[in-house]
Amino acid sequence: MNISGKTTITGIFGYPIEHTLSPAMQNAAFEATGLDYCYVPFLVHPDGLENAVKAIRSMNIKGINITVPHKEKVMQFLDEIREEALFIGAVNTIVNTDDRLIGFNTDGRGFMKSLNESGISVKDKDILIIGAGGAARAAGYYLCMEARSLTLYGRTQSKVERLAGDLRKVGDVVSTIDNLSDIKRFRMIINATPLGLKHDDPLPFDANILGKEQIVCDLIYKNTRLLKEASEKGCSIVNGLGMLLWQGALAFELWTGKMPPINVMRSVLEKSTHY
Repeated sequence: MNISGKTTITGIFGYPIEHTLSPAMQNAAFEATGLDYCYVPFLVHPDGLENAVKAIRSMNIKGINITVPHKEKVMQFLDEIREEALFIGAVNTIVNTDDRLIGFNTDGRGFMKSLNESGISVKDKDILIIGAGGAARAAGYYLCMEARSLTLYGRTQSKVERLAGDLRKVGDVVSTIDNLSDIKRFRMIINATPLGLKHDDPLPFDANILGKEQIVCDLIYKNTRLLKEASEKGCSIVNGLGMLLWQGALAFELWTGKMPPINVMRSVLEKSTHY
């Protein structure tokens, strides 16, 4: 990669940021398409987020991805927020257009694309989401438009009910449950919690009750213990790697106006996660 005064800068704000796979994925995509772009990780402390956003303009940065813990707070510093991101209540991609900073959220669309490429349709399915945070909200935004039913479960009932109320404005198929005793009735189960990031995390539910006709998704981008046990039960499984890939691909398209090299990006992610 040859960086010069003509190189267009993109990057990612996060705290911490050392774990991010996005620079390797995006820089490989820029190189494969011959674009004079580069992608840089920026360690941005929460107290410095406003100044970091101002720097996007002053340093003529074309686009920025936003990761934890900034996805919600960053919204107040932007000039415009697109409808999807407004509903989700989080921004994961900023585009600098003529010094106007526009916020997008590509997570939900990325998740749906990951299902599509796995040959999984959500139409007419009974779906359960475990978790009520930003990931659940992003996925739920699209799922409630197509699923036969969408059921939410989480540890904090008030948060679950608030999310359910918001999603009902998009699709009138949303309900909540306060326990996971009847998990076998759902065709698709989505773990949208952080459980599984650490090797000693407990399972979000007892995998022994799963049946081979069920689909189990985990939004964590590695094959978690939940997915391994679900696979042993004969379930179809989907990890979060596809969501990571496609949300990044959609950001690439927003910044460049060009179609991203999906196979290149996927290859980098698979190598980075030791698949």
